[in-house]
Formats: sequence, C-alpha cells, structure tokens
Amino acid sequence: MTGFVRASARKIPATLRALPALSKETIVLMARGFRSASLRFKIAFFVVILLTCTSFVLCIMTVQIMNSYILEEILKRGELVGKSIAASAGYSILSRDVLALDNTVFKAKSATRDMAYAAVVDADMTLMAHSETPVIGEKMSISEGRVRKNSMDGTTVRELPTGGVFEISCPIVFMNKRMGTVIIGMYGTVMEEARRKVGNRILVVFGIILLLGMFASSLLASFLIRPIRELAVGVNELKNGTAKSPLKIYSHDELGNLTESFNEMSARIAEQQGMLNSYAHDLEESYVSIVKVVAAAIDARDSYTHGHSARVSQLSLLIGEEIGLARQELEELEIACLFHDVGKIKTPDSILLKKGRLTEEEYREMRRHVEYGASILSRAPSLTKYIPSTRHHHEWHNGKGYPDGLMADDIPLFAAIIAVSDAFDAMTSDRPYREALTEETALRELDRMAGTQFRPDLVEAFLSVMARNAVGRHRLAMAE
Repeated sequence: MTGFVRASARKIPATLRALPALSKETIVLMARGFRSASLRFKIAFFVVILLTCTSFVLCIMTVQIMNSYILEEILKRGELVGKSIAASAGYSILSRDVLALDNTVFKAKSATRDMAYAAVVDADMTLMAHSETPVIGEKMSISEGRVRKNSMDGTTVRELPTGGVFEISCPIVFMNKRMGTVIIGMYGTVMEEARRKVGNRILVVFGIILLLGMFASSLLASFLIRPIRELAVGVNELKNGTAKSPLKIYSHDELGNLTESFNEMSARIAEQQGMLNSYAHDLEESYVSIVKVVAAAIDARDSYTHGHSARVSQLSLLIGEEIGLARQELEELEIACLFHDVGKIKTPDSILLKKGRLTEEEYREMRRHVEYGASILSRAPSLTKYIPSTRHHHEWHNGKGYPDGLMADDIPLFAAIIAVSDAFDAMTSDRPYREALTEETALRELDRMAGTQFRPDLVEAFLSVMARNAVGRHRLAMAE
C-alpha cells in the first residue's frame, strides 16, 4: 500500500506540470466568475471539494494505519522468534553444539516467510549459525540503523538504511550470564498483492463518493436555494424598513422554522425598537449589580476571603481619589476590582480551600487564576477593558511578578492600584496557615516593598489615606 501511495504522489507533480500556466489576469477572472456564480454551483463545488479532500485524507490514513499495523505484527513475530531461539540457544552455545544451533536457525527461517535471515553469535560476536550462508566462525557486527525500539530485557529493533529490512537483536542469557545474541532480519515490505487490491478498491470507492457527492449536492442546492432567496428578500426589506407582509414558508423543516422565526422577529423588532431607550438605564444598573454578585460568589467559595473583592474595591477607590482619578475612572476602577479574582472560579477547591501552604505545583495552578480571569472576560466585548487589571494585578514593580513579568510603568494603572489594595487586605485577613497582621504591620510591609513589589507613588498615596483615616478614628474614639 505504501508503494501505491508513493506512486500516486509521484504522478501529482507531473500532472501539475502538464497544466497550462495561468496568468494573474486569468486567475482574477476565474475568481470573479466564481463569486458571480449561482448558489447551486457554489454548493455543489464546495461539497465536491470537501468530499475529495476528506476521501483523500481518509485513504492516506487508512494506508498508513494498515502499513503500521502490518509492520508492527511483523516485528512482533520477529521478536517472538528471536526470543524463542534465544531461550534454547544458551545451552547449545555453552556446549558448542553448532549443529543444534544451525538446525534451530534453519527451522525458524523456513517457518517465517517474512524473515530475511537469522543468525546466532556468541559473546564475542563470533558467528555460530546463520540461515543463509555457511559463515560460521566469522565476526559479525550489529548493523547500523535507526533504533526503533529498546526493551528492558535487552531486545533491540533497528531499521536498516537500505533494503527495507528491520534487524532484531535478542540477548541469549543462560544461568544469568550473557552467552551471545540472536540476530533476526525481517522484511518490512510484504503483501504486495494485497496492496494492489486495496489500492484499486480505494480508487473505486473514491470515484463513487465523488459521483454521489455531486448528485447529493445538486439535490441539496435545489432544496436550499428557494427558501434562502425568500429569506434574502425579507432581510433586505427589513433593512430598508419596507417589510409589510410575512415571508412565504415553503417547508416545515429547519429552513421553514427559520422563515417562521424570521417572520416573528420582524413583527417584534418594530415593537421592541421603541422600548430600547427605556431599558438602557435598567441594563446599566443590572450590569453593575451582576458584577457585584459575581464578585460575592467568588469570595463566598472561601470563608477566609469572604468580602475580599468588596474590600479591595473600597481601598482602591481611596487610592484613586487620592491620586486624582476622574469620576468615570473611579467607576471603572470599582468594577475592575470586583472582577480582579474572577479567574478563581476555575481554581479547584482542593487548592483554593486547602488548609496549609500550597505545594509548588499547586502554587503554579493558583497563579494561573489571572490568566483564567482574562480568558473569561475576553468572551464578553463589554468586559475586555477590565482584562489588563485582571491579568496584571500580580505583576511586581521590579518585573519579578507574574504572569508576564511587566515592570514599572508597563504595568496598567488599575492593576498597580489593585496590587496594593489586594496585598493589604490579604495581610490583614485571617488565613488557614496564619492569623491576620495588624494594620500597622501591614502598612510597614507595604512601605518596605515600595519600589520592589509596588509602585512607590501608589504606596505613598495609600499610606497617606490610611494615616488620615487612623487620625479620624482616634479622634472619634477620644470624643466617645
């Protein structure tokens, strides 16, 4: 079968060379002609092309699978024969019974028609028996070739560079001592008659598939074109605002259901058009509410981080106000904070809720929550603007963060703000493996990591805000 595929492949270049050279203008004209062709022709053309490519790929896969299976069976048979000879050859080598070895090799060669040769050598690679020529006593070396298989018992299969032969070497072990080696040569090309028959059948089946495909594509085009044309007219009328009567339904299949649905849609569009403006405000409020619900749902998976996103949002807004962000920017920052840990939805509970420190592998998986979050947000066009803050809120100012190793001003502003707030809330919250730090300790840690993990100006702004809040709390306590 390999010969059949190779012969077919050799014919392709010759066929291509026989075709007349096509100029650029000719190709452009053909493309224009195809674009202006009828839908029936296009459907038939693409169905035939699809069937042709699919059939060709399936033919190649079938041939390759068959060749691989046959070759594996041949090599397995060769290994079995080699191991069988090795099992009985140890004693014969020890007793120098060359006649017994020669008889064993001869019988193995006679019983296996796919075998090119069989030989037995001692530990010094001196030939003791060979199925083809009387070369007893000569030195024999393992042939050069690509190693295809190495077994634990020492059996080796090599593909020789020429002749289509695979050489199998099986060690001869007697009383735990290596006595020699059985060398088996197996032909890799067999069943030529079967290949020709299978090749002819494949060509016949290929032709039948093409004929059936052309016939089926013609019928398919007939059923599809008329309702599609009706739908095209309806869409054009709807676009121009001139739709008056419902479209005619030709059948009760999927296309008929589509036409019926189109009629219903056309009737509702006019009704719903006037209601869109009144819904806009409600949708915006619902959107923000959904974001808060999602953030709460993420935090609720872990009792230790319950309310984490809301707290990060509050702290980040304090920083944003301190550095002078506009109202619109503060609103976007609030939503970005609520989304910053959305990727933890995909983090397994065994990692997210683990009591104790994470292993290195678990920590790597936990770090991937920023990539998961970015992937989730990318599926909604309206949320893509929150991807940078979600993906990069664990980047470090010195470039040693993750996932992309951004540094300094390359880190998006919202991500840098969230990094400060996120770290502060994490340090001041209880964890399964440690108790919460005091605010004073957490603030000192933020100050220590300014310029390393965090942007110095954002840390300075956060410290200023927290200092004012601390003074306010102190004055309130004194008044009470």
